[in-house]
Amino acid sequence: MKKLLVLSLIAFTFLSASAQNKIGYINTEDLINSMPEADKANTALQDYQTSLTQQGNDYLTELNEKDSIFVRDSAKLSPAARELRRNDLVALYQKVQGWNQTMQQMINEKQQALLVPIRTKAIQGIKDVAKENGYGYILDQQALLVSPPADDILPLVKKKLGIKATAPKPPGGGGMSPMQQ
Repeated sequence: MKKLLVLSLIAFTFLSASAQNKIGYINTEDLINSMPEADKANTALQDYQTSLTQQGNDYLTELNEKDSIFVRDSAKLSPAARELRRNDLVALYQKVQGWNQTMQQMINEKQQALLVPIRTKAIQGIKDVAKENGYGYILDQQALLVSPPADDILPLVKKKLGIKATAPKPPGGGGMSPMQQ
């Protein structure tokens, strides 16, 4: 019974506040994708991923070369030297095997470092537009299946952030957006 009373009170508060405040919505992914900083971040992230992939390829090449040398020279080596080289090969093999996981973790960390300032700027722009235009609530368009009638504030936020209006990018056309990665 207490839960029903609390939920009723929350619903009443929300409904009465909604009647007094304007409601707006925005597609934050579209906003972030339209920001020039997002394109720069995507390019930087792709360059970073390419360099990490090259590093992994270098490790693999080194492993293959050392393995070939070991196979060729192992008969000439003493048992102790053969064991040392075998241990070196095993360690290098493990490094190559763990590289993909390490690389993915490094990419995720770099992505977060690049995107946090962009998201912060987008959220601040949304808050500023909401305050300037008397919006009590701004909802993310993607998070709602059903919502009351509201205003799309994306053009207002783009103007506030100095983003030129461009034709919408086709879905799935330009690679991964920062939000999808």
